[in-house]
Amino acid sequence: MSDIIDWYQRVLVDTGRAAALWLLLGFLVTFIVTRGITRRIRGKKAAEAAQADAAPTEAGGLKNVYIGGVHIHHQVWGILLVLITGLLEFRFNPESPWGEVLGALFGAGAALTLDEFALWFHLDDVYWSREGQKSIDAILIGAALGSVLLIQGSAIGSERGSETLGVYIAVLALHLCTAAISFLKGKLATGMIGIVVPFVATVGAIRLAKPNSVWARRRYSGHKLERAKHRFGERYSARQEKLRDLVGGNPDPDK
Repeated sequence: MSDIIDWYQRVLVDTGRAAALWLLLGFLVTFIVTRGITRRIRGKKAAEAAQADAAPTEAGGLKNVYIGGVHIHHQVWGILLVLITGLLEFRFNPESPWGEVLGALFGAGAALTLDEFALWFHLDDVYWSREGQKSIDAILIGAALGSVLLIQGSAIGSERGSETLGVYIAVLALHLCTAAISFLKGKLATGMIGIVVPFVATVGAIRLAKPNSVWARRRYSGHKLERAKHRFGERYSARQEKLRDLVGGNPDPDK
């Protein structure tokens, strides 16, 4: 046991990664539990709709939360958690283990908030619709960013070594430029991860843009536009939707 504690102290606490680890764990566990609960609630509602004459039942006591007749979405609790833990971290900057506690709670709040990203993007309750799958994109990007930040030593992918300030600024500018090009090419996840991992941003900047992106609309025509439409066509969309459905559950067919 002492060996594990020593490893934790040396590898995670001393390198400043402990809070990031617990943030990621809090994020992932909260998302899994939240999606499990919302699936149970949806399943219960579907069963009640199929048996309209049956007495209402609660799925193991699970139900939506209402205050004053208003449905309180779980993103509300997530926003509160993020605000409170952020304020406590900035004010007190606690050391281990309280830094890890705040990290886990911040991750939980971020998961609750991003799980309903589509709601505050569309300003409508689209949780179980196809538009609601944007929340899964946000969760996947959040998990990926949390993972690479846990591994990386720098939040912008590169640290200044022995090179001069001018060289460092030039390299950093090139790196951020490739990340920006990835965004313009319609590759949100690649651009976000590329901010932390320069190689990913470079690959995203070099490869073909999505046909509906700003980059493609302004710079592609003819054969190149057709190539983009073929690469990001129905098969690509089907793979993306299959992944979203696997992670977040199938959307309701009537929405």
